[in-house]
Amino acid sequence: MQPSGFGKPVLVGLLLAVAIYAGGFAFDQHLRTRRGPWEVAFTTESTGAPAIIINQRNLNIVNLKIVFLGEAGTNVHGAVVFDVPQKPVPFGKVKFEDLTYLPGTVTFDLFGHEIELLPRTLYINRKAHPWVPNEPITLSAADKPVALPEPKAKAWKR
Repeated sequence: MQPSGFGKPVLVGLLLAVAIYAGGFAFDQHLRTRRGPWEVAFTTESTGAPAIIINQRNLNIVNLKIVFLGEAGTNVHGAVVFDVPQKPVPFGKVKFEDLTYLPGTVTFDLFGHEIELLPRTLYINRKAHPWVPNEPITLSAADKPVALPEPKAKAWKR
């Protein structure tokens, strides 16, 4: 009785499927990380006002500084690279982050100001602001947006 030759095509098909999957996965990882993460330095000015400095080298965003006038200085300095979710920040809080494809989107609540980092534009207090390298931006208490209501948690119904 002759062998049917069924094993060789199945093995070749299996190896081909694994190679395509591994290649696709590696290509997707490259697309996810090729532009690099947001780099945000949290600092205080010489006047004691807290500030952040935003950098994203691949998008030519360099040393964009946002100063929060009239806010209490924290004396907490640090730099955060947003390459993975849920990294702690020295002051304020991260409201939202989507880092699936870097640099992604990061939204901060800093002293009542909403700062949103997107590759195409910067949003400050829900208003679009173009990315201008080395630009200092000063925010005061009068610039704060109206607070939006927090969503209420709904109970699951069965």
